[in-house]
Amino acid sequence: MNEFLLAQPGSVLRAHGSHRVFAEPAAAGRALRDGTADLIVGALPFDPSGPAALNAPRDVLHTAGPWRPAALPPLPPVRVVDEIPSPAAHVQRVRALVELLNDPGQPLRKIVAARSVLAEADSALDAELVAAHLLTRHPHANVFAVDLTPSGRDGATLIGATPEVLVARHGDTVTLRPLAGTMPRPSDPAADAAQAAELLSSTKNRDEHAFVIDWIREILAPVCSELSVPDGPELVSTPEVWHLATPITGVLRDRATTALDLAIMLHPTPAVCGTPTSLALEIITAGEPDRGFYGGAVGWCDAAGDGEWVVAIRCAELSADGRAVRASAGGGIVAASNPEVELDETTAKLRTLLRGLDCVVPAH
Repeated sequence: MNEFLLAQPGSVLRAHGSHRVFAEPAAAGRALRDGTADLIVGALPFDPSGPAALNAPRDVLHTAGPWRPAALPPLPPVRVVDEIPSPAAHVQRVRALVELLNDPGQPLRKIVAARSVLAEADSALDAELVAAHLLTRHPHANVFAVDLTPSGRDGATLIGATPEVLVARHGDTVTLRPLAGTMPRPSDPAADAAQAAELLSSTKNRDEHAFVIDWIREILAPVCSELSVPDGPELVSTPEVWHLATPITGVLRDRATTALDLAIMLHPTPAVCGTPTSLALEIITAGEPDRGFYGGAVGWCDAAGDGEWVVAIRCAELSADGRAVRASAGGGIVAASNPEVELDETTAKLRTLLRGLDCVVPAH
C-alpha cells in the first residue's frame, strides 16, 4: 500500500501509492537530485546499516494546520503479553552499563538502553485510527503512520506520537529541538512542579543533554553557518514526562544540502544512541534485540531540498495483520544513572503509545 501520514501541529502530509521504493537512503537522495523523484517520504531505521523504508509516492496531499480527525470509533481491546527484556533483566543490564561507564579506562560516556513490550489486540487495529487516537491524547505531538514494506517488513506499520523534531530544512534555514534528559510526571501538581525543577537543575540530566548538543554542534558546523545554540536547555513536557530541550537554528552554507542529507548526518543522535555514537551503536546492536525503526526517523524531503524529519520515539510497530504491537522506549544511561529510576523512565515513556491503545502499562 505504501501509505504515509505525518501530522504535525502546523501541517499534515499524506501520501499514497508508489512510483519507486528505496531501502537505501543514498539512492533516495540521488533520485531527488536527478529529478526522478519529486518527493521522498518514509522512515530511517535505528541502525543506519539496516534497510530503510523510503518511497517516492504516487499521490500527495500536504495541508496547513493541524489534523482534525472525525469522531473516532473505539479501538478493540489490547493487552500486554510480554516484556523484552523483563523489568528485572533491564535493571541488571543498566547496572552493568553503569559499571562500564564508571570504568575510567574506556571511552563510552553515554548509552541508551531500550526495552519493549509486546501487546495483542482482540481484532485487527487500523493504523490510521490508532494514530488518530494518539493525536487526541497528544495534540502537540508529531503523529505518524508509515508503511514499512520498502524495508522488507511487508505490511508492517510504524505508528507513533513523538515530541521531538530531528531536523527541518526550509530554504537555507535549519532548525532542530533535540530532547535529552527526562523525568516522569507525577499526577499531583505540586509534585509535578517540583519534578520539573529537579530535572532542570539535575547535573546527571544536564550532562546527558550536553552530550547531545555538543555532538549536534560538531555535525552541523561544517554545513551550517550562524549556528545558534542557547547556553542551556529549557523544559518541555508531554502528558507523561518532562524533557530538557534546546532549540537550535542554523543557515546552510550550501543549499544543495537537503533535509534528507541532514537527517542522515544527524541520525542516530546521542539522544537515542549514545556517545561516542559508533561505540554506543556497536554495544546496542550486540546486546539488544533489533530495534527496527524505533529510535530511527520519520519524515519527508522534496526536490527543492526542503523537508521535516522527526525522531521515531513514543512509537510501536504494528504487524501486517493488525493484531500484534511492539512498543519500545529507552533511556540515556550515564555514569550517575540509577537503574531503578531508568526503568521507571522507560515505563513512563511507554505510556504515550499504550495509553493511546487504552492498554494498561505494567506496573513494577
